[in-house]
Amino acid sequence: MEKKSKIPFTMENIKKCICSTCPVQEKSECAKKKMEMGKAMMENPDMSDMMPTTEDVPGVYCANGAAVCKDIDTTQMCVCGNCPVWEEYNLSGEKPMGYYCRDGKVE
Repeated sequence: MEKKSKIPFTMENIKKCICSTCPVQEKSECAKKKMEMGKAMMENPDMSDMMPTTEDVPGVYCANGAAVCKDIDTTQMCVCGNCPVWEEYNLSGEKPMGYYCRDGKVE
């Protein structure tokens, strides 16, 4: 049975997330496509109330686990420590210590 993350996967946390600015996924075509689809979904009045699935969101990895996009570059600098979600949930002492896109969610 999969453990639940300490970080809830909510629209509020999706909006706070800075993964879209992270160098790790900067060149990821998969992440770019998912971000474009997510933006279009939020701008469409008929779909703006729908909650995306974890597979639809290229971010909030601290809540939803490792990236489904396999073309991310984890040799680049992680920005998790600058994220409002990181600060709100006091993740500095939690494991993993960042690179949630690679190492999975906070448990």
